[in-house]
Amino acid sequence: MVRSRTAQLIFQSFYVAIGLVGVVGSLGFYEHSFDDVFYVYFTNLSNYLCIAVMLLELIQTAQRKVDGFVTLSPAVKFISVTAILLTFFVFNILLAGAPDRDPAQNFTITSISFHVVLPLLFVFDWILFYEHGRVKWTYPLYSTIFPLMYLAFIYIRAWMVGFNLNVPKLYPYFFINLDEQGVAGVVRWVVILLVAFIVLGYVLMGIDRALGSSRRNGRIESTATV
Repeated sequence: MVRSRTAQLIFQSFYVAIGLVGVVGSLGFYEHSFDDVFYVYFTNLSNYLCIAVMLLELIQTAQRKVDGFVTLSPAVKFISVTAILLTFFVFNILLAGAPDRDPAQNFTITSISFHVVLPLLFVFDWILFYEHGRVKWTYPLYSTIFPLMYLAFIYIRAWMVGFNLNVPKLYPYFFINLDEQGVAGVVRWVVILLVAFIVLGYVLMGIDRALGSSRRNGRIESTATV
């Protein structure tokens, strides 16, 4: 783990800069056409969350005068990490190669930044700059709140427009499309993804515990050597 304030400032600034490029792209700027349904994509919302968290980290680090770990809410960071990893895995496993998707869309600035670069950088930030061994067993369960709120938002929006399929991006993803999957199909997909999401959370908790234990053991060995 890295305690260097300078390294943190460089990394966080770099992330925020790429994040701003991605945000502009998510609004349709690079296609010269405003995307007026940008707010319905989980990809966008999870990246917006992570960019906001990283910006707060950057502000906190800039205000700090000495080296040390990033201390911005470990719970919020963990929830954000799991949310952005959900974006990373669902897109690259389920969506990138979908038959109805133009492969060229996967190589746009926005797609690469929001689906690959920023998710991986955000996870690296958590691994490198946070003190480990502090994740509680409830964090993976708390992490389901964000995707569940997203699902509630999508279906409330669909209900408000009378489930009118002519509304742009009524269902942004095939696995939550009630018209294609039916209620049973959507429930099946949601259960599968939530279980996978919770398992991912506990895997991350295991990684956190392992990193924390490794650091403590290293400190003990260093002290013993001295």
